[in-house]
Amino acid sequence: MAILTPRPDAPSDPAGIGPTVIVRPRNSGRDGGRRIGSHVLLLVLVIYFITPLWWLAVAATKDTSGLFSGTGGPLWFDKDFNLFSNIAGLFEHQGGIYWRWLGNSFFYAITGGVGATILAVLAGYGFAKYRFRGRNAFFSLLLGAVMVPMTALVIPTFVLLSNIGLVNTIWAVILPSLLSPFGVYLMRVYTQDAIPDELLDAARVDGAGELRTFFQVALPLLRPAIVTVLLLSVVGTWNNFFLPLAVLSDPNLLPVTVGLNNWQALSNAGAGGEQVWNLIVTGAFVSVLPLIIAFLSLQKYWQGGLSLGALK
Repeated sequence: MAILTPRPDAPSDPAGIGPTVIVRPRNSGRDGGRRIGSHVLLLVLVIYFITPLWWLAVAATKDTSGLFSGTGGPLWFDKDFNLFSNIAGLFEHQGGIYWRWLGNSFFYAITGGVGATILAVLAGYGFAKYRFRGRNAFFSLLLGAVMVPMTALVIPTFVLLSNIGLVNTIWAVILPSLLSPFGVYLMRVYTQDAIPDELLDAARVDGAGELRTFFQVALPLLRPAIVTVLLLSVVGTWNNFFLPLAVLSDPNLLPVTVGLNNWQALSNAGAGGEQVWNLIVTGAFVSVLPLIIAFLSLQKYWQGGLSLGALK
C-alpha cells in the first residue's frame, strides 16, 4: 500500500493539473509482523489459561482408574464417559454433604461479596469526593493494607475471633470477607474520573441532599466499577481456602474448597482411606461453573464501562 503526499517545493501547474505528488510506500511489512506477533502472543496466552479448565472438564468424565491409567491421556477423554455417574456419586457421597458445602460457598460468597462491595463503594466515594482531616494518611494506610497478603492475616484473625468467641461460626468467614482494601482503591480511582465535581455541585444547588445526590446522581455512574468490585469480592470469597480451614472445624459449615480438601486428604491416606479422586475432580469442576456463569452474564457491564471511558 502507498501513501500519496504533495511535494512542498513543487512548482505551480499552469495547466491546472495540480501539485506534483510523491508516492511513498508504507512499511507494511513491519506493521504486519507486529500484528502477527501480537496475535501469536494472545493465542499462546489463551491456550495457557484454557488448558487447566479443559483438563478439569475432561477429568470430570473419568472414573478413578481412568484418571491415572486412562487410554486417552490427561487432556483427552477416556473410552468410558462417567460424567453423569460421577455427578450422581458426588451428591450422594457421605449423605450428600457436597450440597451443603456448595450452599455454604454460595452463602459466604454472596454475603461477603455484597457486603464488601457496599463498604468499598461508600469508602471509595468518600475518599474521592469529600475533604476531611487525615484523608491522605488514611488512604496511605489503606494502600499499605493492599500490599499485605491475606494469608499473612489468617493467624492474627483467628486469634482475634477466638478471643471474642466467633471461631467455628459463619461469622468467622463473613466478617473478614467484608474488608476489601483493593476494592476501596478501585472505587476511589474510578469515582474521581467518572463523577465530575461540577455534577455534584449542580445537584446540591438544585436542593438535593448528600444521600439523594449519591443514590440518584453518583451511583448510576459507578455501575461498571461496582460490578467489577462485586465480581472480585465474590470470586475472592468463593476461592478462599486458608481462612475457612483455620477458623472452621464443623463439616457442616465448610465451604466447597475446604470440603474437597478433606476428601483429598482421605484419598491420600492410601490403602487405609477411601479413593474418591473422581469425585474430587468432579466437585472441583462443578464448583467453577457458577463463577464462569457470573462472569459471562455480567460481561456487558464491563463493556459498558469501557465504552463510557472511551467517550470521555
